[in-house]
Amino acid sequence: MTVKVYGKQIFKRLIPILFSFVFCQAAVAAPIELTLEDSIDLALKSHADIKVAESSREKAYWAVNQAKGSHGLDVSITHTDKHYSSPVTIAGRYSENKFDTQLSLSYPLYSGGKLESQIDQAKLNLEVADLNIIAAKQQLKQNVTTYYFNVLQYQKELRVSQETVDNYTAHLNNVRSQYEIGTVAKSDVLASQVELANAQDTLIQAQNNVQLSVAKLNNAVGLPLDSELKLKEDLQYEKYSLNLDDCVQYALVNRPEIAEYQAKIASAEADVKIANSAKLPTVDLTLGQDWYDRDFPGLNNSNWQVGLTASMNIFDSGVNKAKVKQSQYSVATVREEARQQRETILLEVRETYLSMREAEKRIDTKKVAVEQAEESLKIAEARYRAGVGTNLAVFDAVVAINQAKINSIKALYDYNTSKAQLNKAMGTAIHKK
Repeated sequence: MTVKVYGKQIFKRLIPILFSFVFCQAAVAAPIELTLEDSIDLALKSHADIKVAESSREKAYWAVNQAKGSHGLDVSITHTDKHYSSPVTIAGRYSENKFDTQLSLSYPLYSGGKLESQIDQAKLNLEVADLNIIAAKQQLKQNVTTYYFNVLQYQKELRVSQETVDNYTAHLNNVRSQYEIGTVAKSDVLASQVELANAQDTLIQAQNNVQLSVAKLNNAVGLPLDSELKLKEDLQYEKYSLNLDDCVQYALVNRPEIAEYQAKIASAEADVKIANSAKLPTVDLTLGQDWYDRDFPGLNNSNWQVGLTASMNIFDSGVNKAKVKQSQYSVATVREEARQQRETILLEVRETYLSMREAEKRIDTKKVAVEQAEESLKIAEARYRAGVGTNLAVFDAVVAINQAKINSIKALYDYNTSKAQLNKAMGTAIHKK
């Protein structure tokens, strides 16, 4: 009896544990709900491209500190312990200890503009790194948006493929019914089975497309590849109000690559100043203090010195002239790259804008095509049941409605992705949550 009671007590204790385990399993298996903004926010926090850009920015920040430090006071201390021993002579062997501590300070009074230009260049490189982060975020936003819309597109196409299978299945049932009463030939049944099999094959491909698109989105936002997602948005049409000229002007002001190249031009011009500084003298101030003695730590005796050193290169066989010429041609190269980048951006804005407007026009026409195809299928099915239509006419109607719906989905997808590409081409700012 005692054993039974004890067993019941164990079972009662296990019940909440089992319920908790089942609940946790269900919670883990629940789909992750994501809006487009959720997806973008996750990607901005975890994607490698952003982390790389931010690391490069930190490197540039410390390069500025290094350049500033080169223009500042330098202090060093050196301690030396020595033991001297002379060869054996008539007077015997002579040996001595020497302990020496030296403190030195140096400060560059004038560098011909070299150190100042290096500081300016480091600041410009930091500015470029900041702009690279902005550009990386904008590119990532476009990529994630495209992946998000890819999932929506393939989910819609999957539903269309399932509808096509359902249409062929319903038609096959109709054909079999008519075959059984002898109103249609066996060939109609076989042809309908073939069309259904082909539709099922397309359905399998559509299911695979959904799985792959979900994996790509998971990868972009930093989730496990096999995470199940529930997207809370849909492909829809929202009118875009800006005209092409507005988009172009916005891009010229806000696209980070344009500002980045301006900074690169200024950095290349700083290189010219650095090269030219070799033609000018440099002046350094040095202060020194020395403590020495035969006994450790060697601080009984001391002397100090102050020095002012000026130096200037008189002749270097044209080495510095070659450096100046190289830096000048670098400026010309960067200027040409900046011009080319500007033209590329303007072309990108125009292409994406026109693609968006082209997709916008297709949306209404494809909607009408879907309505017409649905009506055509109803007519074809009715005529076939009445014995005045053909099997082929039904097949053609099913294919037509399938293609019309796919085209309608594609028009919405193209419109939304083109709009996302246009926002990136314009340099639209990213607003964090």
